Amino acid sequence: MTTVRPETSSPPERDTVRALRRGFCCRCPNCGRGGLFRAFLKVRDYCEVCGEELHHQRADDAPAYFVIVIVGHIVVPMTMAVELAFTPPYWVHAALWIPLTIALSIGFLQPIKGAIVGWQWAHHMHGFDPHAEKDDTHLVAPQPANTRPNP
Repeated sequence: MTTVRPETSSPPERDTVRALRRGFCCRCPNCGRGGLFRAFLKVRDYCEVCGEELHHQRADDAPAYFVIVIVGHIVVPMTMAVELAFTPPYWVHAALWIPLTIALSIGFLQPIKGAIVGWQWAHHMHGFDPHAEKDDTHLVAPQPANTRPNP
């Protein structure tokens, strides 16, 4: 006996590379015109141009981990090359590599977080699925809790 399965509509395909590029440029992964951030690392709730909901993103600690890996792969080989070529004193290493590490870390943090949000959007992760239930509970102002119950 053949069973008939109801058709399920899959979410529309989204271009991952374009979403990553737009996110890395700190733009809305959907339209590419609206800004992705309202503050340095605070993602907007909605795109001001196309209205795409962005509050679903859950980048958490991933941007920091990726920044550590990328900056480490840039700074450590440069440090080794300078050490082997010139053997400078330790204060020269500190004067060179500490500011470079801080500048690269701060410079990469926002674009990498944007790329992660773009990745999540392209793959319908964390509420970016247009067929998923809407979860706007975080947009409602929390009610003050009573510290004493009424007798």
